Amino acid sequence: MADNEKEDFLYPRSKYYGKVNPENMVFNANLQEFVQRVSYICSLETNGKIDPHQAYKEIKNLWKQLKESKKQLGIGEDPFKNEEMDS
Repeated sequence: MADNEKEDFLYPRSKYYGKVNPENMVFNANLQEFVQRVSYICSLETNGKIDPHQAYKEIKNLWKQLKESKKQLGIGEDPFKNEEMDS
């Protein structure tokens, strides 16, 4: 199996259908990676490979990373909010 095939198998990506801009595209990629990694952690915990506390900590850390990504990309913020308040 070639490296690209292996990567696509292990980390599948869905097509993005939302509003197309660089920030949304990057956040969507980050969100898909978050979901994939949470799925792996849940599988490891379910199969007894890691304990529930460790799974919780890892998922919580991934959530913090996703929230920071959202904040840095300005997702969900109204870019004209400050201008309206200044008027």
